[in-house]
Amino acid sequence: MEIIVNGNPRACADGQTVSGLLDELGLGEKRVAVERNGELVPKSLHAEQQLGEGDQIEIVHAIGGG
Repeated sequence: MEIIVNGNPRACADGQTVSGLLDELGLGEKRVAVERNGELVPKSLHAEQQLGEGDQIEIVHAIGGG
């Protein structure tokens, strides 16, 4: 299936989860915020939130300052 990640088309397997996508992108251990179709996906749901055909995913890196 195809999804859009940060404005770019990307093929992924049926049943792919947010967590799986982050791992594929090398972001599994990073602090990121994920939005799916305009709604924030809480980190606690990344492992169970399945992606669907045409989903619009936005991934933003959390940056701390001091």
